[in-house]
Amino acid sequence: MFDSITQQVPDQHIEYRHQRISIKRLDLIHPQISGNKFFKLKYNLLAARQQGFEKVLTFGGAYSNHIAATAFAAHKFGFQSLGMIRGEELAQRPFNPTLATAQQFGMQLEFISRNAYRQKDQPDFLQHLQQQYPDFYLIPEGGTNALAVQGCREILTAEDAQFDLICCAVGTGGTFAGLIEASQQHQQLLGFSALKGDFLTHEVAQLTTKCNWRILDDYCCGGYAKTTPELIQFIQAFEQRYNIPLEQVYTGKMLRGIFDLIDQDKIGPDQKILLIHTGGLQGRAF
Repeated sequence: MFDSITQQVPDQHIEYRHQRISIKRLDLIHPQISGNKFFKLKYNLLAARQQGFEKVLTFGGAYSNHIAATAFAAHKFGFQSLGMIRGEELAQRPFNPTLATAQQFGMQLEFISRNAYRQKDQPDFLQHLQQQYPDFYLIPEGGTNALAVQGCREILTAEDAQFDLICCAVGTGGTFAGLIEASQQHQQLLGFSALKGDFLTHEVAQLTTKCNWRILDDYCCGGYAKTTPELIQFIQAFEQRYNIPLEQVYTGKMLRGIFDLIDQDKIGPDQKILLIHTGGLQGRAF
C-alpha cells in the first residue's frame, strides 16, 4: 500500500537575526517521491488502485518535480505512467536529468505543443484526452486536486499548533491549500509564489474557505524557474551556513523571501515561524 511508506518528517532549527525558525524537512521523506509530492500523490494513487486503474496520466514541464515523482511512484506501486510534456521541441533534444529519470522508471513521454498544453484544463481537451487514452487515471499538472489537498493536510501535525506563521512556496496551490485547511484559528499562512502574477490567489481560494493566508510574488525572480545571481548567491550562502540543501525554483525563493521580510522588520521577533521545505532537489540546476 502507498501509505505504508514512513511519513515521519524531521524539523530542523536555524537562527537568523536572533530569531529561531523551524524548517519541516519534507525533502527527507523519500529520495524520489520528494517532499510535498508524496502527500499530493498519496490519495490519488490510492484512488486509482481502488477504481481499478492500471495506468496514470499526468502533465508537466521539462523540469517538473511532479513528473519525476509520479514516474517513480507509479513504477514502485505497479502502475504504468504517461507524462504529457510541455514543448514539442523537447522530443528532438537529449533528455535532461528530470525526463531521463522519468523514462528510466518507465514513464511514456508524449511531447505536446505549448498551445495545446495551455488547454490542459479545458473540458474539450480533457474529453479528447480521455478518448485517446481511455484506460488512464488522470492526475492534473502538479498533482493538484481535492485528493492532493487531502494529502497535504497531513503535512501539519498537532505539534505544529505552536507556530504562529507557516510559510511555503506555491506552484499550483495544492500544497498551500492543504496547509491552510489543516491550520489552526490563531495561525497565519504566507505563500511565496514561484510564478509572476496574482492568479494563484484565485486558484487557492477555490480550494479553501479559510481567509488566514496570503501569497506574495515579490520573490519569484520574474517568473517560474527564473533565477538571478543574487538568488543563487543566497542559496549557496544558506547551504554553507545551515547545511540544508535548497533548489532555485521553490524553497530557495521562499527562504530568501522570509529572510528579507525579517530584515525589513515585517515579521516580529515574537512570532514562531515554521517553514515548509517542499523538496524538489532533483530540479537543482546550479
